[in-house]
Amino acid sequence: MKDKIILIGGGGHCKSCIDVIEEENKFEIIGIIDTLEKVGKYLLNYPIIGTDEDILNYSKIVSCFLITVGQIKTPEKRMKLYVNLKDLGFKPAIVISSHSYVSKHSKIGEGTIIMHGATINAGAQIGSNCIINSHALIEHDAIIESHCHISTGAVINGDAYIGTGTFIGSQAMIREGLKIPDYSVIIGGAAVFKI
Repeated sequence: MKDKIILIGGGGHCKSCIDVIEEENKFEIIGIIDTLEKVGKYLLNYPIIGTDEDILNYSKIVSCFLITVGQIKTPEKRMKLYVNLKDLGFKPAIVISSHSYVSKHSKIGEGTIIMHGATINAGAQIGSNCIINSHALIEHDAIIESHCHISTGAVINGDAYIGTGTFIGSQAMIREGLKIPDYSVIIGGAAVFKI
């Protein structure tokens, strides 16, 4: 029997998350929480069932949640939602695409999604509430702290450290062993060899 899950945020990133959830086939999506003007509408055939104020109404129906709000410049909204939902007793889901590779010797934190084509190699550690986007590569022994977004095609080389709340843009490359401070923003396509 599949765990019932509620998605928080009904924009473009949510569409990508739905695709991953459907492919993984571990969760049953009950609905999506978004803004008042979207309530009653559908996103990829899933209903938008309420706003943040309505979340408690679903506590007896679902136990799991996934934050499907994207993260571009700041993790603040995703972090606030994550803390609030945990305080309400909901459990953050871990969602891993069946089209990704995740080493059995890696660790994935709660509330994190691993998107299609991503690779997580041995010894890598991914924190809570992270987005590891399509075709991102997290090499051996790299550490990604919580609330990070590693964008499409980004490469985090071995032993690199990515601080809490950091955004790594598409196709960016972080050199092996480099330490990226908390709440950094690395633009797409950047090759970062030193800080």
